[in-house]
Amino acid sequence: MVGRQRTLLVTTVALMMVAAPRVSTVAAPPSRPNIVVIMADDLGYSDIGCYGAEIHTPNLDRLAQQGLRFKQFYNCGKCEATRAALLTGLPIQCVNHSPALPYAAPTFAELARQGGYRTLMVGKWHAGELPFNRGFDRYYGLTDGCCNFFNPGGEARPGEPKPAYKIKVRRWAIDDKPVHPYVPKDPDYYTTDAFTDYAIDYLRTYRDEDRPFLLYVAYTAPHFPLQARPRDIDRYRDTYKVGWDVIRQQRHKRLIELGLLSADTVCAPRNTGVPAWDALTDEQRRFEANRMAVYAAMVDSMDQNIGRLLRSLDDLGKLDNTLILFFSDNGAGDGEFDYSTTKGADAGPIDSYRPIGAGWAGVSNFPFRGTKGDQWEGGLESPCVACWPGVIKPGSITGQRGHVMDVLATCIDLAGVDYPPQFQGKPLPKLIGRSLVPIFKGEPRPEPPTWFGFLRGSASVRDGQWKAIRAGNHGWMLFDLDTDPTEQHDVASKHPERINRMAQDYAAWVAETVETQRDRLPYSDNSYKRWRSEVEYATGIELP
Repeated sequence: MVGRQRTLLVTTVALMMVAAPRVSTVAAPPSRPNIVVIMADDLGYSDIGCYGAEIHTPNLDRLAQQGLRFKQFYNCGKCEATRAALLTGLPIQCVNHSPALPYAAPTFAELARQGGYRTLMVGKWHAGELPFNRGFDRYYGLTDGCCNFFNPGGEARPGEPKPAYKIKVRRWAIDDKPVHPYVPKDPDYYTTDAFTDYAIDYLRTYRDEDRPFLLYVAYTAPHFPLQARPRDIDRYRDTYKVGWDVIRQQRHKRLIELGLLSADTVCAPRNTGVPAWDALTDEQRRFEANRMAVYAAMVDSMDQNIGRLLRSLDDLGKLDNTLILFFSDNGAGDGEFDYSTTKGADAGPIDSYRPIGAGWAGVSNFPFRGTKGDQWEGGLESPCVACWPGVIKPGSITGQRGHVMDVLATCIDLAGVDYPPQFQGKPLPKLIGRSLVPIFKGEPRPEPPTWFGFLRGSASVRDGQWKAIRAGNHGWMLFDLDTDPTEQHDVASKHPERINRMAQDYAAWVAETVETQRDRLPYSDNSYKRWRSEVEYATGIELP
């Protein structure tokens, strides 16, 4: 996003076709499976084939065929907030792009390692300290938020253009060693491939260990800058010339056919300010069709690499006893900027730096309202595919709600580790996330607790089927997500007592949360005061 953003969020995760690795569903696995957590970056709800996309994702689609899809799986609407909640199972507060770290809570890697797991990570960290210092035995990747996909280091290699960058060159790390700048020597380098290369190498390195592993793969795709290899872009050169209105209609039809959307659901309209496709000039349509083609190529490339990872697990004889979770950290963003080395250049190559834009974000997050960075469902809902041979019934779809906070609880459930009462000498709050294992087994799980959230002036409360949201200067709105999952019909006037109670609960929760921060997070008095002012801005509540 452009410029300094005030960011704070509290609360609220398919195998190949003909050459696919085998996924057995007959024998029940041991009680301590391997765990692979795969997270995409800025991927919208309907951006993969098994969630209605026209994008070629045969590996994720096959995982869905052999496993489970969630109709409702929530993230925290923004990169760093989601990663904090994912790692800790708690609603961690984030201000100005950075979670308050070190987390005053254990990560799922630290707890899984206590349970005897080998812990491995590749990809985007975006959580302060190095992963190596927070429970991961091995790590390779980007410790920051985004980078150039072809050359993260900013120093042009012989014979190539100067890479485009946003503001600064980002820090990388290998195990316990920060690398800044990180300039790969390989002229064919691409981050999505490199993350997978290291993940496969780690799996091979520890293949003979008599203990399970936890592998966390955090891809940067399809986060901006939109950059992909020409061979992947070529597959989509013509796909998006029909425009976003037609693609939205096509996804709508497929979502209904897939059983993920009711036929009578009123879908969200185009994002505010986005014109009809036919109202664009020929040059605008050409530019936009290329931009989405690059985005699709990035998702396609990620799926190809997931296929490589699954084949490696199969070759090593690990696949049948592995739980695989795939989800996104938030929905697609609607930013519009150009940090390309050559201004005005098309998206795609090493010297371009563009986002997907508001028009296509309304496709990625379809059928929902909103985008990355807000509290509407389009920012908070993620596709989530889970595959666990012998446990999850193939082809399942669940309407039970999941959240990224549930991943830690799931990991310690499988590892047989109890959540500790304190960490680093300080008492821990009650774990918010809950194990997903009952859902995987086809069993009902108790209704999640009330979720509260605030981010950049937008606030929300989710209580059962009801969601209250306040966006900008608007008052509280109320939606019944059972009948109106895309938040099109505000029913606050019909339920004044309910909306007032939810607003009061929210205000009380904010005040309580702020006061607990002084003891739980490592702020100085001055930074704590600044943080409180950020909370007041983000929540719209004047604190005592």
